[in-house]
Amino acid sequence: MAPLRSAHRRLGTRPHRAAMLLIAIIAGVGVLPGVAVAAPAGGGQQLNAADMTLLNGVRLAGLWEMPAGQMAAEKGQSAKVREIGAGIANEHQRLDQLVVDAANKLGASIPSEPTAEQKGWLTEMQNASGARFDQIFVTRLRVAHGKIFPVIGAVRASTRDATVRKLCDDANGFVMHHMQMLESTGLVRWPELPPAALPAPGKDGLLAAAGANAGPQPGVSSTVVWLVFLAALGTGGIATYRMLRRS
Repeated sequence: MAPLRSAHRRLGTRPHRAAMLLIAIIAGVGVLPGVAVAAPAGGGQQLNAADMTLLNGVRLAGLWEMPAGQMAAEKGQSAKVREIGAGIANEHQRLDQLVVDAANKLGASIPSEPTAEQKGWLTEMQNASGARFDQIFVTRLRVAHGKIFPVIGAVRASTRDATVRKLCDDANGFVMHHMQMLESTGLVRWPELPPAALPAPGKDGLLAAAGANAGPQPGVSSTVVWLVFLAALGTGGIATYRMLRRS
């Protein structure tokens, strides 16, 4: 398999109506780009669904948050938002290279472009300006970082793979820093953030259902991987929409 390369700037071009948010989540399994299951790593080992959820989630975050940060650096109304946008874009370039390197090392296929929903968020930002743009930028990115953050911790706690553990360590630092930067704008609406999606005990937990603690699983369905990730994405979808409507 040809090695992957780190992403360049990509901007969404298709307009998306807010009413399509939940439809995109439900239909996402069938239309998400670059869906694949991990190929055998060194020694014939295979990644499990939780490991792939982490790789795919970190990759997808970079694919839309890099251009989002670049947009903020160029058109943010406040100097603070412009500064933070540039910082997030630069740091996501570094994180994107780390996830690409990890995927190449593990023989895993990861997405090559944002999801339709993420392209819609970029279009939403392109069509906004002034204070409205600043609010959308901070709201979208803060919610997105809040959803990937617990996934990183859960995979870090259970993965058997050293490369995935190292990626979790790196991603955790980047995501924490990005949340702190976004919060420093004073634009985060704390009471309206989506509630925490705490994992249930035993086999009912989100990542447990994906086989996080079951070791290597030959033939793990890509549908399972994406259902896990989309469940995390969908947790805050309605809350995000309501926050932006009120702005």
